[in-house]
This record gives sequence, structure tokens and C-alpha cells, in this order.
Amino acid sequence: MRLTAKQIIWLKVALHLAGLLPFIWLCWAVSHGGFSADPAKDIQHFTGRTALKFLLATLLISPLARYARQPLLIRTRRLLGLWCFAWASLHLTSYALLELGINNLGLLGRELITRPYLTLGIISWIILLALTLTSTQYAQRKLGRRWQFLHNFVYLVAILAPIHYLWSVKILSPQPIIYALLALIMLAWRYKKFRQWWR
Repeated sequence: MRLTAKQIIWLKVALHLAGLLPFIWLCWAVSHGGFSADPAKDIQHFTGRTALKFLLATLLISPLARYARQPLLIRTRRLLGLWCFAWASLHLTSYALLELGINNLGLLGRELITRPYLTLGIISWIILLALTLTSTQYAQRKLGRRWQFLHNFVYLVAILAPIHYLWSVKILSPQPIIYALLALIMLAWRYKKFRQWWR
């Protein structure tokens, strides 16, 4: 049974809630002391992990729509991508304001250059920004074939973002490894597409 356009609308509502509820929880945790002794790090990791979850969900949509024969699922991909960018922006903002502090924002450029894992993170964010700005149907019509080329850079983010997470944690933890493995699975699912690029 294929999903109808009306069901997709309700699915979009559910996905918007999935993007908004973690933010509500984050606000509650901040105001009620729901973090450890280092809340700045906790907030950074929470926002970063949530961005990664939405990135993986975005990458899941195309193969899921194809193999489950639910073509209308593609209509949710942009929504998930926008939430991914929103959470990635919160992640960057939390680092800039909570780690460096509002009085030391001038250090941000130097930090991004001298710390390679931060360089990977900002490159990922810049790509997500470009994808967000060109995610509209108008941009798709304007860019033509270049639109698909540009939006293939999401696969680079799928490589860089998990490496950024792995590199940023000071101790070996299963969570970044799990995210990296899931990203590899999402990329491996597209091996036929990547093979065509090399022909």
C-alpha cells in the first residue's frame, strides 16, 4: 500500500515535531540543571548528535522510497535536511557562545584553522548552508543539472561529520563509532551510484 499525499502531510507534521521536541527538551534541561558538571560540552554534543541523526534520516529517505516503493517519501527529504542544518547551526552556535564565549568570538576563525576536527565541522556546516539555500524548487529550476551536482556534496558531509565527531571526543566512546558506521551504511547503500561516477 502506497502512502497518499494526505498521509505525507501528517508524516511531515510528525517529522517537524521530531525536530522541535529535542529543542524543547534542551531548553528544559538547561533551565532545570539536566546536564553534567560541564553543561557546555553536553549541549554541544547533544546538538551535534541531533544534527547527525537528521543527516542520517535525510540520507535514508531516497533508498527507503526506492526499495519500499513509496515515491512520495521524497517529499520529506528537504524537511529533514532543513532540520539537519538547524541543529548543525545550533551546534556551531553552542560552541561559539558556550566554549569560546561572546567576548572571544574573534578567536573562532583561529580555532577553526588550528583544530582540524573543527575545520571538518565548519566545512560540513558550510556545505549544509549551501544545500539549504538551494533546496527550493526555484533554485532547482535555476541551477538545472548543476543542482544535482551541488546536492551530491551531502555525501561529503556524511563522511566529514562523523569524522568530526570521532575526532572531537577525548575518550573512545561507542556513540561516535555507531554514527560513523551508520553513515558508512548509508553511503554503501549508494554504491551503484558512486560506481557510475567513476565510469
